[in-house]
Amino acid sequence: MKRKENECEVIAIANQKGGVGKTTTAINLGAAFAIAEKRVLVVDLDPQANSTTGFGIDKNGVKHDVYDVLVGQCKLEDAMLDYDLKFLKLIPSSRKLARFELESVSEDDNHLYLKRVLEKYSDMFDYILIDLPPSLGLLTINALTAATNVLIPIQAEYYALEGLSDLMGTINRIKENFNEALEIKGILLTMYDERTNLSKQVEEEVREYFDSKVYSAIVPRNIRLSEAPSFGKPIQLYDIKSAGSKAYLSLAKEIMSK
Repeated sequence: MKRKENECEVIAIANQKGGVGKTTTAINLGAAFAIAEKRVLVVDLDPQANSTTGFGIDKNGVKHDVYDVLVGQCKLEDAMLDYDLKFLKLIPSSRKLARFELESVSEDDNHLYLKRVLEKYSDMFDYILIDLPPSLGLLTINALTAATNVLIPIQAEYYALEGLSDLMGTINRIKENFNEALEIKGILLTMYDERTNLSKQVEEEVREYFDSKVYSAIVPRNIRLSEAPSFGKPIQLYDIKSAGSKAYLSLAKEIMSK
């Protein structure tokens, strides 16, 4: 389904495998959009709160977080944090979010918590990026129900496609039952090492499997990209000339052009 001009795009960044670059993508794609003067909100929907800390925010020091928003203890704007980049805002997470699934498991409409929140604020943003946990639980279902599409990072390593059938099954079930407009936005190759045959073989396999859904932009293995979270900065504010920064700026340009 084609997005209307100026309509907010809600992108769930998903893969049930950990360590594939979901959080790295949420942080650095969000920053790249903001540099392009697109209004962007990054929602940290992972109890580990890595997107929160990756932006240099103390997850134990925030007054309100995404859990408080989901359960109605505060409004979205009460939890929304400004950032050094003018066009970027963040909804932080904390360990409290781990309680959400247990507390809402018996609710009939427990898949709609996030959608109901974001719908009220979509006119404030061009893009909303949701950083998901590496599991297919209720938080992921909430994100996929609220999203317009899904971006799937895949690492250029052995077993790259392992577990993707489960994610695809979940996406299809969400389409059938809760969100018929949901589509795969694109596949992003991460941790790519052009010096190895393995990365090239994985790229070939992924492009054969997903065809035109695979982005031209590829995120390389990059020391500066790995260092940036420990300084609480997106790569563009840590080292804008690095290969990692250039990759995410290219990805943002590619997404905006489509």
